[in-house]
Amino acid sequence: MTALRPVRRSGRRETREERADRRWNDLLQEVRVAQTGAQIMFGFLLGVAFTPRFRELNGFDHALYLTAVTLGAVATGTLIAPVAFHRLLAGRRVKPAMVRSAARLVCLGLGLLALAVCASLLLLYRVAGAGAAAAGLAAGALLAWIGITWLVLPLGLLRQRRGRARGRRPRRKP
Repeated sequence: MTALRPVRRSGRRETREERADRRWNDLLQEVRVAQTGAQIMFGFLLGVAFTPRFRELNGFDHALYLTAVTLGAVATGTLIAPVAFHRLLAGRRVKPAMVRSAARLVCLGLGLLALAVCASLLLLYRVAGAGAAAAGLAAGALLAWIGITWLVLPLGLLRQRRGRARGRRPRRKP
């Protein structure tokens, strides 16, 4: 029975199913944070179309608004997808595969959320009268910041950990 064999890659003595359960719970905690932010932003964006100033948007800003709303909607749907996975697949003995697929969806949802936030900031700066250059600079700076904090820093920690692991000597048996 391979299911009962301990998994050692994570540094823990757990079965494949225990690892999947732990990773699933971790994933749900992460989704709760991202999903809430996406839904709040999406809700605010929906309300913009019903304001008097919305009619004053030029063609580019109108298209930018529609892009931001669409990105927000797709990000929200993508971040909610793991819940549907769980409802449809619970008890079917596919949790490790479900966790891997759901994790990919969450990564995609985070990317879409980042784009939606940047598009929203770009629109806000433009409508607030900051000018196209300042708006582009603000949105570009935000995208760079998100890239650094969401990708570069975590991957740097992973690289650092792998470098330390390579430098260790294997343990000798007594």
